Amino acid sequence: MTTSTIERAYQLARAGRARDLNQLKTQLKADGCRAVDALLAPRSVRGHLEAICAATFRPAAAEGATAQPQERDIVGSGLARS
Repeated sequence: MTTSTIERAYQLARAGRARDLNQLKTQLKADGCRAVDALLAPRSVRGHLEAICAATFRPAAAEGATAQPQERDIVGSGLARS
């Protein structure tokens, strides 16, 4: 069974792969999804997807960069161990 455009939009948004709704639409179209603009036009769908994108987006890590937080980030956040 194939994934609908709406289901795929939510999958991409939850995966943190889209910065905003426009980037999400671009990815969906690149994946071959049809009627993307029409299906994501309802205000409730747009608002929900925008909120998910904003909450989950994480930029791609730079080449050779580690995903681990740096010591200075941990200290500054109050998460450092005593």
